[in-house]
Amino acid sequence: MKKITNYILLIAAIGCFASCAKDNYDAPNATLKGRIVYNGQPINVEYNQVRFQLWESGYVNVKPIDVTIAQDGGYSAMLFNNTYKLTFPGGQGPFMTKQSGAAKDTIVVNLSGNQELDIEVLPYYMVRDAQFTASAGNIASTFKLEKIINDANAKNIDRVTLYINKTQFVSEGNNVAKTSINGADITNPNSVNLSVAIPSLVPAQNYVYARIGVRIVNVEDWIFSDVKKITF
Repeated sequence: MKKITNYILLIAAIGCFASCAKDNYDAPNATLKGRIVYNGQPINVEYNQVRFQLWESGYVNVKPIDVTIAQDGGYSAMLFNNTYKLTFPGGQGPFMTKQSGAAKDTIVVNLSGNQELDIEVLPYYMVRDAQFTASAGNIASTFKLEKIINDANAKNIDRVTLYINKTQFVSEGNNVAKTSINGADITNPNSVNLSVAIPSLVPAQNYVYARIGVRIVNVEDWIFSDVKKITF
């Protein structure tokens, strides 16, 4: 009986060792990071809403690796050293890629060790010279709207919104107050003004974060100005 028990324990140990060895894969050992930029300037988007995909070569039926772009245009991914195809899924981002316009062509990434890669794109619009001030219980903003794409791919502005929030995550889905103007009502894109009342903040604080968001006709994702902290 003792021999049988020892035999069973031996078989179990071998099985456990084989299982552990099978599951003991090396972890990704290289970092790919950078920014989504236009002429070197980061493209600001909504937190956790815009992504691109990396397709790793050498594998059959491989699934893409989704990489989410931070609201300041930055990204970071832990990967294995290999060759990847970087693509933006259709409809992602308030921009077109410079590689092939609306088709959003593939960028080949040869990763060997840590690498920084800024991805140049063509935004439909950029928010320029955004300024924010606090006065009499309101946050006021002045800014310019620059139309970047002016060819057959050009699009109009649906609306422009001033957002404020208690935290630095500021967007359509994260705000305590907002005010908007329709694109058709903007008479001078070089001088746009918006103002919003600061609501009661619980718990109380003497600052908010603000930024301007631009929604483009037939484009799901917004483009934004930088986030600014305003003390009052």
